[in-house]
Amino acid sequence: MTVVAAPRAAYIHVPFCRHRCGYCNFTVVAGRDELVDRYLDALQLECRALEVPRRVDTLYVGGGTPTHLSIGQLRRLGTLLDRWFIRSEDDEYTFEANPADLTRDKVDCLADMGVNRLSLGVQSFQAEKLRMLERDHSPRQAAGCCEMVRRRIANITLDMIFAVPGESLSQWQQDLQRACEQQVPHMSVYGMTFERGTMFWNRRRHGTLDEVDEQTQATMYEWTIDHLSAGGWQQYEVSNYARPGWRSRHNQVYWRGEEYFAIGAGASRYVAGVRETNHRSTTTYIQRMLQGRSPVAERECLDVVQKARERLVLGLRRMEGVSQQWFCEVTGISLDELAGADLRRLQSLGLLVEENDHWRLTRAGLMVSDSIWVELL
Repeated sequence: MTVVAAPRAAYIHVPFCRHRCGYCNFTVVAGRDELVDRYLDALQLECRALEVPRRVDTLYVGGGTPTHLSIGQLRRLGTLLDRWFIRSEDDEYTFEANPADLTRDKVDCLADMGVNRLSLGVQSFQAEKLRMLERDHSPRQAAGCCEMVRRRIANITLDMIFAVPGESLSQWQQDLQRACEQQVPHMSVYGMTFERGTMFWNRRRHGTLDEVDEQTQATMYEWTIDHLSAGGWQQYEVSNYARPGWRSRHNQVYWRGEEYFAIGAGASRYVAGVRETNHRSTTTYIQRMLQGRSPVAERECLDVVQKARERLVLGLRRMEGVSQQWFCEVTGISLDELAGADLRRLQSLGLLVEENDHWRLTRAGLMVSDSIWVELL
């Protein structure tokens, strides 16, 4: 069968979870396992819209909790992805996993499918903090999970959260140190956010949940950077740290502003300059696909300037920043023409620095990066 040249990355969304955590704003459905097989039918139908298999260097299966599926369902999903996405010899094939769902048999199943990177949604190694986050695993399960996965899959990344309501700096320091003891090559470390529509958002509005003060959050973030750097980790993006040679290749596709396929409920793709997002409701997504209708809920065709500004913001998330020569080559617009005045103003505030043809965030800029993105977009 003919293979068409296209984006070299693909994301597959699996929305099923045991339960929805109070802080979660992702496309998730909990307690509806009876929908899984129909959802896989829907994924198969959406994949057919690709018309021919697509070659990819990175394949990322996220959620939700993909490892919530049974072994039989995982194998069916793997067969489907093998049919439509032809992976390169040095591919990166990632599955997100929840410690409470992962078993030795599932790890063996994933490894046999060719999965070579596992993203573990640990969030914390402290029991009280896990209860606050409404996670369904224990610190012991999380540590045991890391050990179990290492038998078959060396490339493990841990997701960790700091500044959880009630958390002190010393508690976070102990938590991150426990994560470092797991001997994994990659960590994604995020500050607690309260997303509109979540239970945590509503609890904060009603005064039953308090956000950690901004100064403590900043101190936690700076300590994280310093502690991991001293331990040989490389911070290569605002929230991501890796041992040398273990950076996430798939996420770097996003940060370089490159195109990618995406399949599933709530999945957002960027192909041929067009950004599309599927319907976030899992049941609506299934119904649309099984009825032969489009799953797309939102569609945006970016113009040259929009694409360039987005590429600038995504690129500045990386610690290396944005090369002015590279930016002009890939967008056709110079950084000075696009946002020169804004960049120099942020430089005067000590938030950006220009050196060796690159614009990048300073340490002060890292502390307020979210507000910088708003200004540059």
